Amino acid sequence: MSGQGQGSLLAPATARGERVCRRITRQYAKTFYFASACLPRETRRHAYAVYGFCRWADNGVDEASDLADAARKVEQARRVLESAYGDRSVPHGLEAFRRTVRERTIPKPLFDALLDGMAMDLSTTRYTDFAALDLYCYRVAGVVGLMMTHVFGFKGEQCLPRALALGTAMQLTNILRDVAEDWSRGRLYLPQDELAAAGITENQIAEGQCDGRFRDFMRDQIARARGYYAESESGIPDLIGASSRLTVRVMGRLYGGILAAIERLDYDVFRNRAYVPRRIKMATLSSCVAETAREHLRSGWA
Repeated sequence: MSGQGQGSLLAPATARGERVCRRITRQYAKTFYFASACLPRETRRHAYAVYGFCRWADNGVDEASDLADAARKVEQARRVLESAYGDRSVPHGLEAFRRTVRERTIPKPLFDALLDGMAMDLSTTRYTDFAALDLYCYRVAGVVGLMMTHVFGFKGEQCLPRALALGTAMQLTNILRDVAEDWSRGRLYLPQDELAAAGITENQIAEGQCDGRFRDFMRDQIARARGYYAESESGIPDLIGASSRLTVRVMGRLYGGILAAIERLDYDVFRNRAYVPRRIKMATLSSCVAETAREHLRSGWA
């Protein structure tokens, strides 16, 4: 059955919910939305449903009026999640999400961990070392990599640590890109012990001083993130379908491109926001298509 045929058989509530999830993804996840064009329609629907729930929950916390309101929003998200995994009738958007978690058998504990990560942002504004930051990255991003692996389909459990690595790499990239923005919100995600070892104070962050010490520090942080991207690449062959492998490859390469953009800015993330220009996005897409096609021809995978 084609993707179009499957769509025509969806209940009206589910179809409306899927359109809502697609709009959310297009608005808030431009890199992922760009890469998702590689996917079959049915897989895109499931990917948008997962992202739609994650973004809805995150927006609720970000837009809360105060910490107490944010805590209420996290608890509301937990109740909504329970409903999605239950049997009672739910709103349109949640019906699409329910269909996805059932058809793609996405474990509920992954979403529980995501909400735990959002709760961390209500009480934690500093991370003493990378172990503490790594837990945060696992909860807010690593589990999303695992969710999407269930959406795409995979051939063996060995794929899962690599999916987790991609989520961590992307979150570390966000942290390095958004130092100034996070500071304006009272948060500093850079490991405290590593900042101290580099001789960087919070006053320097507050003042946006991009000196030699800060540049050296950023080089080390970028190298760590690239290590996670490299680890994630080894899991791509275990995804089912050339379109899934292409999408994940494009996502990793595009997001990894933000690190190169930071380097082009000479590590000054205080006065400029690093981004990947469209011409580089298109060149990256082209090279990933060619690489995936060569891989497909060599292996004969479906």
